[in-house]
Amino acid sequence: MTEIMLELILMLSAIVIAAALFTNALEHLGKQMKLSEGVTGSLFAAVGTALPETSIPLLALLSGHGKHLNEEIGVGAILGAPLMLVTLSTCLMTASILGRRGFFGRIQPEASGIKRDLNYFLCGFASSASAMYVPHTNVIVRIGLSIALICIYLHYVYSTLQASQTLVTNGHSTTSLGPIYLSYVGIPTRLITIIFQLVIALVFLMVGAKGFMHYVDRGSRLLGVSPLLLALLIIPIATELPEKINTILWVRRGKDTLAFSNLTGAMVFQGTVLPALGIMLTPWEPRREVLTSIIITLIAAAWCRALSRDCGLPVWALLFNGMLYAVYLGMMLT
Repeated sequence: MTEIMLELILMLSAIVIAAALFTNALEHLGKQMKLSEGVTGSLFAAVGTALPETSIPLLALLSGHGKHLNEEIGVGAILGAPLMLVTLSTCLMTASILGRRGFFGRIQPEASGIKRDLNYFLCGFASSASAMYVPHTNVIVRIGLSIALICIYLHYVYSTLQASQTLVTNGHSTTSLGPIYLSYVGIPTRLITIIFQLVIALVFLMVGAKGFMHYVDRGSRLLGVSPLLLALLIIPIATELPEKINTILWVRRGKDTLAFSNLTGAMVFQGTVLPALGIMLTPWEPRREVLTSIIITLIAAAWCRALSRDCGLPVWALLFNGMLYAVYLGMMLT
């Protein structure tokens, strides 16, 4: 067990370094392309850091070994990812600036983008939940729902890009607080340099998250944790580390829009594209553990949507999302 803990620390260190490289490169990429912070966070950062949690259900569902086990892991990983983002990740981001802004302070992302992200997520995720009540024999309806979820995400991408230019004009363009890190080793700051650093960071994020998940998996097996519980609770902790660290780095530097949109943009991707795969490749049935996960995720997302105002979101209220995760954790363990 000591060896596993050391490996976990090593993988976590790799993720922290990769996240620093990733956020730095992404800021410069958004600045070069004259994009708003909402687009940079909701689309580029969200999809880039969602690669680890996207690969887990895909590998599980397409591996072809131990079909029932892989289906449980696949469903748990798909539903556990947005749950983790909207509850624990949101709480950790808020807690990281509690000392600076105070219990009654505010996180102030650009409001229209956050509202748009959460609206699309609530619509897509609720639609994916309704698919659980469609009989497996009704293949046409299931295919139709999967296609509808993909279309929701594509429309979300379109509407986010459409809003970008207006936001840039209104002063919400992506900015960087320092030079690209590769410039410190003598490489000139060009677009190819930014992309190269971004690729390096993504590779490290993938390797670090996969390694972290592997050793969490080994530890959970030593503790005798069930596959579904592993997929709902433990795997998302590992795969969501890039988002957690990115948001903490950004919010502590005062980049609230990048921080919050990284979470909400990843939620939209994971609440539409991944469930579309789950509907087609798994039983996608309304089991007690699954429904509990969905209900708490929707409550937490609706709470964030209700809090979204031009004046920002209260720190104390966002800490409530962490309490929702604690409730869910207690229910699952008992």
